[in-house]
Amino acid sequence: MAEPTPEILPVFAGTPVKLHPDDYTVASLSPGRAEEVNRLLNSLTPFSSVTYDHSEVSLVLRSSEWANLSHRFPGALAEGPYRLITFDIVLDLSLVGFLSVVSGLLAENGVSIYALSTFLRDHILVRKEDADKAAGLLSGLVERSRKLLEKE
Repeated sequence: MAEPTPEILPVFAGTPVKLHPDDYTVASLSPGRAEEVNRLLNSLTPFSSVTYDHSEVSLVLRSSEWANLSHRFPGALAEGPYRLITFDIVLDLSLVGFLSVVSGLLAENGVSIYALSTFLRDHILVRKEDADKAAGLLSGLVERSRKLLEKE
């Protein structure tokens, strides 16, 4: 398993792991739908994410919101339910290896992730059936990091 380096050990030791209670859906729309998605942005509640690239518009939103909107996007690809885990600490953009440790730990335990980053925080989506397992593993990582710091 990828263990936290001495440089990021204090970050993990101080990171609250928040498992959100809502179900989330990840959807892929054609890039031609970008203008319509822009009009909908004001109606999306946190947490949601919209990413535009040359071949798609990718949405992450509560499954209940997707259920209300999906009829507007026939042919969209969608997957879920996922659960959102937030690393509730402000992360410096120059921090190296944070998600590497997270993804390594979860991969070793058979948990797939969909990673999302904002300017201040990192988030992951995990399949709903893996959510409690993932949150437990990550909380264990935080606790091990705290104990290692106490020994120093």
